[in-house]
Amino acid sequence: MELKIIEKKQEKLKVEVKGESHTFLNLLRESAWESGAEQASYIIEHPYLSQPHIIVMAKNPKKVLTSAAQKIINDAKELEKETTRVLKI
Repeated sequence: MELKIIEKKQEKLKVEVKGESHTFLNLLRESAWESGAEQASYIIEHPYLSQPHIIVMAKNPKKVLTSAAQKIINDAKELEKETTRVLKI
């Protein structure tokens, strides 16, 4: 995964998320909403010819996007811990 800032304003951030698909972008979008975004969406203009972009609007969109990423990491760690416990690995 590679990130590239496409547009950066005080209350809007548009970031290219290279190498990802609807699955990850939906997760990131939902996490951004839960982290306080006023608006969070993504777009994939063409499935083969373009990279997806996530757009976050908030009072501090950088903080919201960073919090969203941290939430995903924490959820993944919790899933790993619970899976290990249940499967007794």
